[in-house]
This record gives sequence, C-alpha cells and structure tokens, in this order.
Amino acid sequence: MLNRIIQQFGLQLLSINEVEDSHSSTVYKCTLSDGENVYLKIPFTKLKCQRELEAYEILKGRVPIPKMMDYWSGDEECPGAFLLSELKGKPLTSTATPTIAYQIGVLHAEMHSIYPPAEKVLMGIKNEFPNWSNFVEYQFYSFAEDVRDILDEKLYKKALGKFKKMKQQLPSPDGPSFVHMDFRPANIIVDNDKVSGMIDFESVRFGSTEIDFTKLYRDFLSFDVNLYNAYQKGYNSIRPLIDLENVLPFYQFTDAFNSIGWCKRRGIEKNTLFLKENLARLKKWLL
Repeated sequence: MLNRIIQQFGLQLLSINEVEDSHSSTVYKCTLSDGENVYLKIPFTKLKCQRELEAYEILKGRVPIPKMMDYWSGDEECPGAFLLSELKGKPLTSTATPTIAYQIGVLHAEMHSIYPPAEKVLMGIKNEFPNWSNFVEYQFYSFAEDVRDILDEKLYKKALGKFKKMKQQLPSPDGPSFVHMDFRPANIIVDNDKVSGMIDFESVRFGSTEIDFTKLYRDFLSFDVNLYNAYQKGYNSIRPLIDLENVLPFYQFTDAFNSIGWCKRRGIEKNTLFLKENLARLKKWLL
C-alpha cells in the first residue's frame, strides 16, 4: 500500500521513516530527493480521512497548520492518504517556557473561535453541540464495554456512579466551537521560542470547548503553575476562557476511564504504560 501511495504522489525519496506516537493513523516522514521533508499520512478509516480533509479546508488561513500538498481519496484497500508539508520544529515538551504556553493559549482560542460553516455541508466533521450531553455520555458508555474487562466489578460500578454524579454538576456547554479532541503536546509543534502550529485532525468535531483542555492540562499545563497562568492569559486575549476548575475534574475523570478502554481496544501489551498511568489516575478519583 505504501509503495502505491508513493507512486500516486509521484515522490522521489531519499529516505522514509515511520513516525511514532501517531495513534489514529500511520504517518511517515519522507525526505525528498531535493532534501525537503514532507509527511505521508494514512488515516485508519474513511471517516477519519474525511474529517482530516474537511479540517484542512476549514482551518486553512485561520490557524497555523501544515500545508496539504496533495490528497488521494483511496480505494477498496486504502482509506485515503495525505501529502503534508513539514511544520518547522519539534513536538511540545514540559520544558517549554511560559512564552510558549501563552502562544498555545492563543492558538487554542483561535481554533475555538471557528464555528460550524453555514454554507457548507460536512460529511465527516459532525456538530455534536446540540446534543452535547448525549455525546459525552455515548463516548463514556462506549468505552465502558471495554473497561468492564479491566476493572474489578466493585471499582467499575463505582466509576459508573461517579460519572453520573459529576455529569449532573457540569455548567452549560460552551460552543459550538471547532474542538480538536486530541490537543496534546505531541500534536503541537514548537520551534525554539515560537509555536509553529498544530497537527492531526482525524478526531475533530464541532462541540463544547470544555472537552478540549484535558489532555493539554494532563501532559503539560499541570506541571507548572506559571505555564498554566500564561496559557490562560493567551487564551483570554482571544476569547473568554471557561471556568476550567469547574469542568476539568469531570473530564480528567472521564479521560482516565476512557483511556483505559482505549488501551483495551488498541492492545494492552503495547499500551501497558499508558494503561497503568490511567488506572492510577482513575483510582485517585475513586478511592
């Protein structure tokens, strides 16, 4: 399949290497014969491919993202493929400065300022906002089928009860906004003291912004209050930030729970460390 895609795009390659930490697609970093670096991205499903395609059309010129250089709609064997330019820099790390955190806040708020297009019918990106409560509930109970096999029955029932109780205390949702759904350090590219942009749009929706802070807080903002404060200032410079203290606990809890289910679906052996981390997080909420 890879060779067919390379031929489809007419690429002359010096080297090609698979990118790690890509969970919803297969990604290759390619060095072309002229020395330019580009990326080949093959989403796992047609739906993810369609979401990604629509996201590039919606986000282009509004927030910094890679340039879509070419696209192939695929066939019976391949769901489709993208040829993407390289954003200069490397994925965000916890050693980044408050200046970077401020820029991430600006980027995140600019994305959340994008609303469902009135003039365009979208086939891949759904607007979940009108039924946001049902969407959150569906996601949780969908993963619950997998989590049931991991947790002991007492802890599992306690988690279901905790979900119901915390969900009732949520404020009104904030949106409808373009939400990334996987806004984490691996998908934010930084070049020295500048944020180059963001990547990976196969999970995007229109929905409530409240769901989109969890992974960034888990993997970056929670490490240093100065980062957290700078991020909030950056975000507020574009649009009002919701009361995170009011919604983060619920989404931190559901993220830990859903991530356990995700590990079960994707293979416990190859996701052992991530599974252990989320089991520990869940038990902190429940015990």
